[in-house]
Amino acid sequence: MDPVAGIGLRAPHLAEIARERPATGFLEIHAENHLERSEAVEALRVDYAFSVHAVGLSLGSVDGLDEAHLARVAALVKRLEPALVSDHLSWSTFGSRYFNDLLPLPYTEEALAVVVRNVQRLQEALGRQVSIENPSCYLGFAQSTLSEPEFLAELVRQSGCGLLLDVNNIAVTAHNLRLDARDWLDLPGQSITQYHLAGHAVNDADGETILIDDHGSRVSDGVWALFADVVDRFGCRPTLVEWDTDLPALSVLLEEAARAASVGGRRAARAA
Repeated sequence: MDPVAGIGLRAPHLAEIARERPATGFLEIHAENHLERSEAVEALRVDYAFSVHAVGLSLGSVDGLDEAHLARVAALVKRLEPALVSDHLSWSTFGSRYFNDLLPLPYTEEALAVVVRNVQRLQEALGRQVSIENPSCYLGFAQSTLSEPEFLAELVRQSGCGLLLDVNNIAVTAHNLRLDARDWLDLPGQSITQYHLAGHAVNDADGETILIDDHGSRVSDGVWALFADVVDRFGCRPTLVEWDTDLPALSVLLEEAARAASVGGRRAARAA
């Protein structure tokens, strides 16, 4: 697979992208920002492949999926016909309450059954495979009986979903929970459909360093190094550079995407 890297389509850059049509592998949108039709966004489908990344389906919710919201996401996917569709291994609703966070799950058989059921319902509604993204974690659950890679591998086996492997999230989780990032290299590689890269913040409090997945800076050197190991292990996949806070000039995003493609290209050439 040839190395392909893209960027997130964010509102401050929309006019410039529409006008200049810069070269990039694909554009990713957050589903919940585009549930209403946008002629400007849909016009870009002429020149770009799209990826749709949902942030509000709450796949870990024991209450199941919100069918009204699911229908709106399904309509968006039908309109844009994206190359990839994804959401997070998380939950964000309880009853009628919605939380502005991607909240973590304990990695248990009970939680796994809930996520499998919801992912299967999502894939049924969309008529296609959906990829699930590994989260960034700041605390571990004492109740967890599975590691995150084990949970993800079993989710793939039981639901038939794909995996969106967020390399920055691996780095954040491994550091914060004192785990070995290499454990994620045992995931079922054939299920990985996409990579994500992003910057993180370093928070020093009470003598302890915590990494925060804030998507507000360039990809760190450590994440680039881990990305190289990931590509060595699993091969090239479409790779997105995420940047959502302190948004830079479009040229900076394109530079980061070009670097991601370059890392993938070097690894592919070496493997060949």
